[in-house]
Amino acid sequence: MLKAKLHRARVTHSELEYEGSCAIDGLLLERSGIREYEQIHIYNVNNGQRFTTYAIRAQEGSGVISVNGAAARLASPGDIVIICAYIGLNQNELIGYKPTLLYLGEHNQIIRTGHAVPVQAA
Repeated sequence: MLKAKLHRARVTHSELEYEGSCAIDGLLLERSGIREYEQIHIYNVNNGQRFTTYAIRAQEGSGVISVNGAAARLASPGDIVIICAYIGLNQNELIGYKPTLLYLGEHNQIIRTGHAVPVQAA
């Protein structure tokens, strides 16, 4: 199940020589419930790349979304990405379950929150 989503985050840094991972503003981690070192999936809206890495904490309030290591070849500063974390739940835990959705503005500030993706119309 989808646990959390950072929708339309803007990549601020792309550090090829860094150890790996994706540094995310600590406030975004806290508000989304994504934990440091948790596996995340990143979907690049600009180029269609989809990849898996893990989250590390960037300075709170910095707006940093830094794609590091080998993944730096898949996202560049300015790219729009969707960052998702997933969770395994049993049938009982699914009752009433809703993910945490954060919708971000141009500088990775939270502009809206939600717990359900709107129904897609034809």
